[in-house]
Amino acid sequence: MRASGQHFPGGDETSLPSENDPDQIDVTVIGGGLAGMAASIHLVRAGLRVVCIEADIADATPVGESLDWSAPDLLAGLGLPMQRLIDEGFGTWKRHVTLKLPDGSTTHYIPGEWLGRPPLNIELRTLHVDRVRLNAAVREIAIRDGVRILHDRVTEIETRDRTVISVTTEQDTRIASPWFIDASGSSARLPRTFNLPASDYGPHKVAIWSYFTVTESIEGTTLHAEGDCTSYMDWVWEIPIHANTISIGFVAPGETIKALRASGQSVDDILRTQLDRFPRFRDLMRSAPAISTSVTSYRCRVHSHIFGPNWLVAGEAAAMVDPMTSNGVTAGLRHASEAAALIIKYRHRDRLPWLAAAMYSRRVQDVARFFNCGIEKVIYDGPIRNRIGIKIAGDVYTIPAWSLNNVYARISPSGVISSMFVCLLLGAFRVAASVMYSFCKYEQAPCEAAG
Repeated sequence: MRASGQHFPGGDETSLPSENDPDQIDVTVIGGGLAGMAASIHLVRAGLRVVCIEADIADATPVGESLDWSAPDLLAGLGLPMQRLIDEGFGTWKRHVTLKLPDGSTTHYIPGEWLGRPPLNIELRTLHVDRVRLNAAVREIAIRDGVRILHDRVTEIETRDRTVISVTTEQDTRIASPWFIDASGSSARLPRTFNLPASDYGPHKVAIWSYFTVTESIEGTTLHAEGDCTSYMDWVWEIPIHANTISIGFVAPGETIKALRASGQSVDDILRTQLDRFPRFRDLMRSAPAISTSVTSYRCRVHSHIFGPNWLVAGEAAAMVDPMTSNGVTAGLRHASEAAALIIKYRHRDRLPWLAAAMYSRRVQDVARFFNCGIEKVIYDGPIRNRIGIKIAGDVYTIPAWSLNNVYARISPSGVISSMFVCLLLGAFRVAASVMYSFCKYEQAPCEAAG
């Protein structure tokens, strides 16, 4: 590997070791987002020498500002407890989720108090966070703990059978190490290299959002939607990331956005028009003559077999979970912790045990399938939602989603028995959702039948 001087945040200048240097790299992490940095932190704290390759360190538009109830413990494990995040202005408390319809009716979804009592003792508080600041804080922890960050982009991956030998970057730096983790997000380097099978959930979607200053905000995430009698639901989020700053975004299928753009609407026009459907935002739009919008597109996709003899895939490179679930940050941090734990445990071997790595892969894919299947069949698509109503559909989705997510957090599955038990529960819900979906589709919702 060619020695290459790299500039690090904070003004430090460090060189990667040469190929013959005894201070070689133990683990190469591809991707410096939340999952990549978290994995790097866990690994370096265990005494492994880690380089994290990331081209776009200054990510100005990360999504996932509303956290679920399992994320805070995972962030605390990195050195970012909830109270510090609140005290230092990284975010706000999230007490509940509110669904608000255009007619002004609302439904609140709040974790049951029984979850906070023995034997579960689940933390019932969670947060909304400023993702730019949160990502920067995790990156600072990584650098402080000794992670080397290479500001570059992987362009080639050298393999032998299913083993990764090295990666080569855009700046012609070759990096060889015994272990690799791919946390490269939507670019998904190793899944493409090894042509890993994948399942898609729902259509390609686009999110458009902006930030607004308000006099006061509530301690909860608010979802605004038309609700009933639509074939596929779009929605608007309202997330208070600071005391007087709210994030507001619109999510819709890519074909919908494409049609609106073809009609001559700009991205700003689309966001304004969609927000104007809801009374809550009309005055806000009138008071903001100019807005700065951000846009991202995504497809919820879950890869299978995300492991090899000396590599694992984590974060969105492994599975993209729909933002409506609020599970994205939890998923990335969990993958990072579990992937790092496997490498740490088997660091003195020349390959990962097949069964242990397969169980990691199964947990990642089954959790992602559980959330994506549930949100698509129960909320987004029409048959169940139109038949029982959006408010009840919200309960049908959120009760098992919160419960099984908390079961996962409490059990922390790692072995075969605990992994298969959790996966069995997750699979049972998917089957139930599919059966209910098929029944409602066959019977048709009243509004569809009337049409």
